[in-house]
Amino acid sequence: MTTLIESNEHKSLREAVAAFAKTHPHTTNAEDNTRLWQAAGKLGYIGVNLPEAYGGGGAGITELSLVLEELGAAGNPLLMMIVSPAICGTVIARFGTEEQKREWLPPLADGTRLMAFGITEPDAGSNSHRITTTARRDAATGDWILTGRKVFVSGVDLADATLIVGRTETVSTKEGRTGNLKPCLFIVPRDTPGFERRPIDMELNAVERQFELTLDDVRLPADALVGDEDAGLLQLFAGLNPERVMTAAFGIGMGRYALAKAVEYARERTVWKTPIGAHQAIAHPLAQAHIDLELARLMMQKAAHLYDAGDDVGAGEAANMAKYAAGEACVKAVDQAVHTLGGNGLTREFGLARLITASRVARIAPVSREMILNYVSHQTLGLPKSY
Repeated sequence: MTTLIESNEHKSLREAVAAFAKTHPHTTNAEDNTRLWQAAGKLGYIGVNLPEAYGGGGAGITELSLVLEELGAAGNPLLMMIVSPAICGTVIARFGTEEQKREWLPPLADGTRLMAFGITEPDAGSNSHRITTTARRDAATGDWILTGRKVFVSGVDLADATLIVGRTETVSTKEGRTGNLKPCLFIVPRDTPGFERRPIDMELNAVERQFELTLDDVRLPADALVGDEDAGLLQLFAGLNPERVMTAAFGIGMGRYALAKAVEYARERTVWKTPIGAHQAIAHPLAQAHIDLELARLMMQKAAHLYDAGDDVGAGEAANMAKYAAGEACVKAVDQAVHTLGGNGLTREFGLARLITASRVARIAPVSREMILNYVSHQTLGLPKSY
């Protein structure tokens, strides 16, 4: 029942975040975005999922996804919530050393520091098993030396450090790649020598920019490694499952925002003495968009509850399904909203046209809908792989 009916505490949190979000203007630049982030951090919203012992709210991904959804529904989604508290904060809280927890979790929780996350590579794409960023030990000092490239890393310019996914050189082949992924996670401070960033020129109207990273013999102390060198996929998916849940929240919030704009317009816009919302050709697609968003939210809540309960396997399946459903619902809601407004839907005044591109992100990142269908067909249905 907990995944179907929200508790009074969750309802109160949702109402509080919605009221907070409405007091802030739409974030159109980095300064507005930073002010919103800092204000949300002071209220405890950014770190609601992180342990109380380190300054967080002591709740879970369930509550954090609720916060992001409501911010998005008010037109102010904070993309870095997916990355900093959800992925990086979760991984450090679960697997970090006591020193790493004390250093990073309090500022991640109150929003005074941010952490980016780098996994995607130019030649790896959706195939994480082809990651070529390597980490080797310096036998003389015990330091780690990282070499490689990452692309489509969000908010590196805003972040104090980036959590980089690499693999230990001991599993490399002569081709420089391996079919047996042994991922390791490293905290790389922003100003580390050899760690370079280059903005990617995106046709995407977003405050948070995308970057390509180059790691050229980046030397890190031994304690830059998060968790166990041999833990492999366990640690990686501890961050990726929350990422999918939070991406679903991002898409649902965006879809709700677009739908609310369209419903308001359909109520007020009158043609031939009748509000256009009275016509089924307008009303029914909007109703369907609402249904799809609500269904996606149910799966998102299921995934979040499973993850918070410690069921990583069950959460993996549900999180992928939630991300898929939310991406589809978001794209359809935005498209229908723009269509409802007609020409006005493409004007800057109504702010919907910019969402046409942004909504596609929910389908593409952090994993494409086709890869999710592969996951479900292989892992859930037991069908053979085609690759």
